[in-house]
Amino acid sequence: MNPSAQPTAEVQSARVPEHEVSPLILNRWSPRSFLERDIPEEDLLALFEAARWAPSASNEQSWRFILARKPEDRAIFYEFINPSNRVWCEKAPALALVLSKKTNAQGQFHAFHAFDTGTATGLLALEATRRGLNTHSMGGFDRDKARSILGISDEFDLHSVIAIGYRGPKEVLPEALQAREQPSTRRPLSEILFEGKM
Repeated sequence: MNPSAQPTAEVQSARVPEHEVSPLILNRWSPRSFLERDIPEEDLLALFEAARWAPSASNEQSWRFILARKPEDRAIFYEFINPSNRVWCEKAPALALVLSKKTNAQGQFHAFHAFDTGTATGLLALEATRRGLNTHSMGGFDRDKARSILGISDEFDLHSVIAIGYRGPKEVLPEALQAREQPSTRRPLSEILFEGKM
C-alpha cells in the first residue's frame, strides 16, 4: 500500500484529523518492533536527502547525523543507549544520532539550531514513511558518553538517536511494550492553536 494514498486501518482507528491532511502525516508513527532486514542504500540515503532540504534560518543548515548501519558501528551506539531502549532498538538495521551545530558561520550562537534540526528530522521521518520504513526517535541515551565515544566536540548539541527500519510484529517485544505498539492520538487543535493571543 502507498502510505501517502490513505490512512492505514490501525491509524484510522486512532487518528482522526479535524481537517484534511496528507495520509502520509497520519501514517507516520513510532513503532518499537523492527525486522532485522537491511535497508537498500538508495532508500536509506534518501531519508537524509529529505532532511537536507529542510527550512533553515539564515540557511545555516545546522543539522548533522551520524549513521550506524554496520553491526560494529551499531554495537558502539549500544554503549550509550539506555537499556530500556536497547531492548527493542537492537533489531533496527540502522541508527542515527541527531546533532546540531550551536554556532553560525560567524561563530556566534545560533538561536534556531535546534528548531531547524527538529524540522529536518521531521522531514526524514516523513520520507521514511513514504518509503515503507519506520523511525523511532529516542531521547533515552547518555549524551556525555556518546560525545566521548564518537569524538563529538562541544560545538554540537546532541538531541536524539533514531532507529530506522521495517516494522516487525509486536509479539517480539516485551509484554509491557506490546500494549504501547500502536499509533498515538494527539491533542485537539483547540489546545495548541491560539488566535491573536493565548
